[in-house]
Amino acid sequence: MSGAEKQRHFEETQRNIQKTIQQRKIDLKRMREVVESHKRSAQTAVEDSERIFTELIRSIEKRRSEVKQLIRDQERAAVKQAEQRLARLELELDDLRWKETELKQLSNTDDHINFLQTCPSVSLSGSTDSFTVSSRPNFDEVVKSVSQLRDKLQQFCTDEIERLSKTVKTVQVTVPSHQFTTRKEFLQYSRLLTLDLNSVNYFLRLFEDNTVITYSDKRLPYPDHPDRFDSWTMALCRESVTGRCYWEVEWAGDGGSGVDIGVTYKSISRKGDGPESAVGRNNQSWCLFCSPDYCSFWHNNIETVLPVVNVSSTVGVYVDHSAGIVSFYSVSDTMSLIHRVQTTFTQPLCAVFGFDRQTAVKLSRRLNNPDVLNILNPEILQALLLRRMMML
Repeated sequence: MSGAEKQRHFEETQRNIQKTIQQRKIDLKRMREVVESHKRSAQTAVEDSERIFTELIRSIEKRRSEVKQLIRDQERAAVKQAEQRLARLELELDDLRWKETELKQLSNTDDHINFLQTCPSVSLSGSTDSFTVSSRPNFDEVVKSVSQLRDKLQQFCTDEIERLSKTVKTVQVTVPSHQFTTRKEFLQYSRLLTLDLNSVNYFLRLFEDNTVITYSDKRLPYPDHPDRFDSWTMALCRESVTGRCYWEVEWAGDGGSGVDIGVTYKSISRKGDGPESAVGRNNQSWCLFCSPDYCSFWHNNIETVLPVVNVSSTVGVYVDHSAGIVSFYSVSDTMSLIHRVQTTFTQPLCAVFGFDRQTAVKLSRRLNNPDVLNILNPEILQALLLRRMMML
């Protein structure tokens, strides 16, 4: 290396260091702002929670007073009714005792005429109503109902606190990801992908040094492997993504057929045809589905139809793992955002692809040059599809 080349290399390195320093200063400032915002948000949440719980306690105390008053009112009404009956019973008892005395006196008289004249006047008269008296005149059913209410409230609170705890634990201090606008900016974090051949489904055919993947109508003689998708036509890449990373893929589909372009945890299930092993159909994977006339985003078996008319045959995928961001771009002369999602990643990610019939994907191998975009044009991809069909 000549002295002039060394000088240019030195100056370029110095510029890169200065640029990095400036970026780190910006990141530091943003981080401090995010931390302060996080503290304010936490304090607001504490104050609002205190207010809501205070309102809840007051509401329960009000209901307690209402139930207490209801019991007392019913007690007074029942006691009043019982006391009225008691008074009537006492009067009747006094009357009956008087008549009993009269009858005893008459029974001892020798004046039979007087006995016959007086006896009818002391015959049983007045109320002969019977009174039904409960053997246990209490509020057992009321106590039972209140106990059931307590049990339901306790169970409800337990379930809700558990759910709330999970929600609180997802809150993290995250520095907002820098919003890139040009392909050159994304290519700072470009990465070449290589297929994990042990993951490739039996109905996927590989071309061009394992960079082109197409659907096959016939089962291919791949060896059995624990990492291989044995049902869904999917394939993973080897590389783990933990920081910022960008890659591009070229795709092609015929008619309504499309491809899934996404990211997943490597712990995704590989066996069976359930949603746990299908990209986008579980909580371990996120994917963009592209077809010539339709585009949607899938996660946790929930589809979000995207208002995208035309998606370029080149799709760029950008991941900021620490910020929990995965973005999909339509790459042509410009970068057009198709969809972005922000979440919390708990494991390293890897690229994943899913295939319908008559579909193909090519992994980019030219990301080192920001001026080169033509990875593989749609005509070549369609030709590959025809070639595949002729070979079968």
